[in-house]
Amino acid sequence: MYNILIVEDHALIRFGLKTAFESKTFINKIFEVSNAEDGITIIRENDIDAVIMDLGLPGINGIEATKLIKSMRKDIKIIILTSHSSEEEVINSVKAGARAYCSKDINPEILSDIVLSVINGALWFDSKIADIVIQALSDDKKLLNTDIMDGYNLTDREKDVIEYICEGLTNSEISNILDVSINTVKVHVSSIIQKLGVEDRTQVVVKAFKHFKK
Repeated sequence: MYNILIVEDHALIRFGLKTAFESKTFINKIFEVSNAEDGITIIRENDIDAVIMDLGLPGINGIEATKLIKSMRKDIKIIILTSHSSEEEVINSVKAGARAYCSKDINPEILSDIVLSVINGALWFDSKIADIVIQALSDDKKLLNTDIMDGYNLTDREKDVIEYICEGLTNSEISNILDVSINTVKVHVSSIIQKLGVEDRTQVVVKAFKHFKK
C-alpha cells in the first residue's frame, strides 16, 4: 500500500480527490496541503510514494515544487494535475521530473489508475499533452544523447528508430528510410518499448525527452 500527497490550493478539489482515493485498496494514507511549502514539510516527515501536484499554487509554484521534491527524494513520483496546458508549462514539468501530466477534468477513476501505474514505473500524458512534447522534440533533429541511451542496452538500429519516432514518423515512413520491412520496424519498436520500460510509442517519446535530451 502507498502513501500519497495532494498539493492543491482549492479546498473543494482537494476534498474531491481525497474522497476518490479513500476507497482505493492500494492507498495507505492520504495527506493533503494547500501549498508547496507545507507539502515539502510533509515529505520530510513521512514516507510519501506519490504527489498529485497542482501548478498554480500560491508561493512556490508546482514546477518549482516538483524540482525541490525530486532533489530531496528522487524516488517520489510526481503527477501534475492542472488546468494549465501551455507548451512551456508542459515541457518544464517534464524537465522538472513529473511522471504524468493530467487535466483537472479527468475522470477520478482514470486518475487513480494513472497514479498506481506511475507509482509502478509508468509515464502518462494525455493525448493533447503528448502532442506538445512530440512537437517540441520534432522541432530539433538528432537531439538525443546516445551515450545516455547506452544504459538501456539499445542497439544502434534501435537508437535510430527512437530518433525517427521522436521526429513523429510512422512505422511505414521509418521502414522506407531504413529500407527494411514494416514488420522489422515493428519488432524494433516492441523491443524499444520493452527495454525502456514504457507502454507505447508516446511514452517512448516522453522518456526520450526526459532522459536522453542533450
